[in-house]
Order: sequence, then structure tokens, then C-alpha cells
Amino acid sequence: MVYLDNSATTRPCPEAVAAVTEALEVSWHNPSALYSPALAVEKRLRQARALCLKAAGAGEDARLIFTGSGTEADNLAILGHLRTLHRPGEVLVFAAEHPAVSACRPEIERLGHRFRPIPSLRDGTVNLTALEGLLGADTALICVMQVGNESGAIQPIQDIARLRDRLAPGAALHVDGVQGFLRVPFDFRHSGAQTYAFSGHKLRGPKGIGGLIAAKGHRLQALTLGGGQEEGLRSGTENVPGILGLAAAVAAYPADANARMAALKRRLWEGLQAAVPTARLNGPALDSPACAPHILSASLPPVRSQTMLTALEGEGVIVSAGSACASHKQKVSETLLSMGLTRELADATLRFSLCPDTTADDIDRAVAAAGKQWKALSPYVRR
Repeated sequence: MVYLDNSATTRPCPEAVAAVTEALEVSWHNPSALYSPALAVEKRLRQARALCLKAAGAGEDARLIFTGSGTEADNLAILGHLRTLHRPGEVLVFAAEHPAVSACRPEIERLGHRFRPIPSLRDGTVNLTALEGLLGADTALICVMQVGNESGAIQPIQDIARLRDRLAPGAALHVDGVQGFLRVPFDFRHSGAQTYAFSGHKLRGPKGIGGLIAAKGHRLQALTLGGGQEEGLRSGTENVPGILGLAAAVAAYPADANARMAALKRRLWEGLQAAVPTARLNGPALDSPACAPHILSASLPPVRSQTMLTALEGEGVIVSAGSACASHKQKVSETLLSMGLTRELADATLRFSLCPDTTADDIDRAVAAAGKQWKALSPYVRR
């Protein structure tokens, strides 16, 4: 099988599997207890925390709250901060955000804040000119993803932070780094962000573990109450297997992975162009600094994405039509529409997403299957 849906989830690396197994069989003690085996586990959690902070370019002026997922981390960053504010304001949210962020809108508005979308450019990046017009004294929070989960567009986080500093210095900046952590360089200390979310299973770690990096002094209110773990912000006994598996995946991430994925992404796009005459690239150009190395969005009209997905799976090739969280809703992607695609093009779009384990053979087999199926299906599409 050729698996190119790594933005949905990745196969855990051997190091992560070994760490989870060891935690279940040996390091299973409650890290809140005071006897020596538990203290040993608590020490390993501190080491895992420090490793993840370092990987995100965060120093001693930041802390890390382990969560159950990237979604929970986003929710804690957004709702946990808004609940600390004493007056309503405006929450600016990028139009192409993942549902982990955008679906917070009803609760944001219930808390008395106004939700305002930040428009997208055609390449999937934030429209900075439009953002400049939205920022003001009432801006309370800005939410922008690091990498578009559908477009593969790297967002100009520092440019956004500079606009915030000039026009809305009291606003917090939250970055959803679920599709960016490790795969795109990020320096939390110099990013201008107050919070940064990530997820373990997107980078060859286990499911059920994520994290929120927050600047020290940045106000957050817990969404769950209990024993006061994670600085009182995420009560509940820590997921030791998940945390240690995450740390193992971070430590095992290959130094040359991103360059290799970028080269394979180019090979994939050039192959699709040759195999499918109607192929259209969505998102940044491959030579753009806004182009992430691991996500390729391509429209293959006139074949609908769901039809092509099924046909490719029959060839042993797994891809997606967009966010896995929205894949069962059977509707045209709002992200692609926000980038200016017609409904017809959006409905013919596939997302190919790579990981450090993807090979050139995987790419070549996917291209061959896409070309074969497009030729077979395109004459029969209803016009």
C-alpha cells in the first residue's frame, strides 16, 4: 500500500512504539505519587517536556501543557484565554483554519466576543492587507495556523505578529502548529505568539497526545478541573505512554526529512502534470518560501475527488480530499473556496501528504495510479 494521507495521521515510528510499550510494561506508575518508581516516571516526563519545548524553539520563558490532542490544545489556547478577559472583544480567525479552531465560534460568541474571519489569498496564505484593516483596540485574540492542513501554505507568523504589535498590542496570538511542528522551522521565542499547539500522531507519535506551549505569564483558565496536573490547566493523571511516545518521535525525527519530502513533493507534482493534462496546483508555488514540504493540493478535473479517492484505493494508493476531520461531511471544502477555487475545482481536489518514511517509489506508484484512473474516468464524468 502507498500511504499519502500523513496529514490525517502517520504510522508511529519504531522508537515511539518502543517507548509506549516500555511505559505500559515498566514505567506505568502514577507520576503524581511520591515513591521512587513514580518519581522516576515524573522525571522522564520533565525530560519529555524539555525536549518538546526545545524542538519548538521555546526557552525558559515558556511552559508546555500536555493535552489529549491538538484539538484540545487549540481549545485551551482559545477558550482558556478568552475566559480570563474582563470585557468582550474581537477574535480574528483565519478563514482557512482547521475545525479545531473554527468550530470554537459558538462558544467564542457565547462568551460575548465577536468572531471575525481573516481572508485568505489565492495561495492559501493570510491576506495581510485585510488583516491590517481588521486589527484595532478591540482585538482580543488572533488565531492563525502555522501550515494550512489542506493547502500546505506556511503562514507569515512574524509578519502577523508585527502587525499585531503595531495596531493591537493587547491582543494575544495563537498558532495552530499541528501541521507545522518539526516539518517547518519555528522559533517560539521570536515568533510573537503567546500559544502554540501541536499533536503527536501527525509526526509519527501515538494518538491521544498533544501539547500547548504558552508564554509564561500568558493567562489561561482550565477547561477541565480535578487534581491540578499540568499546572492546574489540564487535570487528570498524565498519559505517560503518550507523552513518552511523543518525545521518542520528536527525538527520532530525521534531520534531513524536510528536504527529502520537498524533493518528493516536487517529483509528485511534476509527475501529476505529465500524467493528468488538467492538473492544477492549489496553494503556494513549489519554489515559494510559503510552500510546506509535505502537503500537496491538486485538482484533477473533471473527475470528482470522492470518485478518484475510491479508484486510487483500488490501486492501493491512499490519499484524501482534504481535512480528515471533515471527510465524512461530503461537502465542498470551505478552505478551497476561500482560496478562490470554483466549486467544480474544489470538488475535484485531492490532498497528498508525505512523511519522513515516504519513498520515491511511493510517489511514482501514486502518479501512475492517478494517471491511469484519470484516463479511465474522465470521459464518463457528467458534464
